[in-house]
Amino acid sequence: MPNIIVMPSALSMPAPQALNPLHEFAVPQFEVVRKKLDDRGVGHRILSAMKINILSFLALSACLVLLPGCIGTQDGHSVAGVPFTKDRIVSRYARPVAQLTAATRIVLNRNGKLLVDNTVNNTFEAKVNQHTVWVKVADVDGRITEVIVQARGSMGGDVDTAAEISKQIGMMLVAGPGQN
Repeated sequence: MPNIIVMPSALSMPAPQALNPLHEFAVPQFEVVRKKLDDRGVGHRILSAMKINILSFLALSACLVLLPGCIGTQDGHSVAGVPFTKDRIVSRYARPVAQLTAATRIVLNRNGKLLVDNTVNNTFEAKVNQHTVWVKVADVDGRITEVIVQARGSMGGDVDTAAEISKQIGMMLVAGPGQN
């Protein structure tokens, strides 16, 4: 059954003989006008506007989260990437810096290609399995040396590669840098 609205007639009153006998209780100054909106009415337009606003907000939020930002690397530079992924492993050893840098060189050369070997600040950059790996060796105090391994791929941080490189550096310290 269609929705019907009764509105006052702006035209003229119908003549008494033209009235329908079924409308004997009808007020003559009103006439029946069909509703011109669809069955959903005005509420549908409000809900669709709210849906558009909510979907726009969600799309904007997704873009802000998923679009890349800048990430600081261990050698002090910035690269593009997704900033909210875990990509680094920090290890501490009771060994001198010279032993750790030698072990790091061997491990990075064994697993991939060593690209940068900075002896001034003891940072390394290498390509390992299509991932970029940065390693920083720093003296914490006279007895403890810290090794930070950071690995990033095309889709973001790769903590598994960083953990593997860190583990191999530790194993190289135990085996000694001269042994294979």
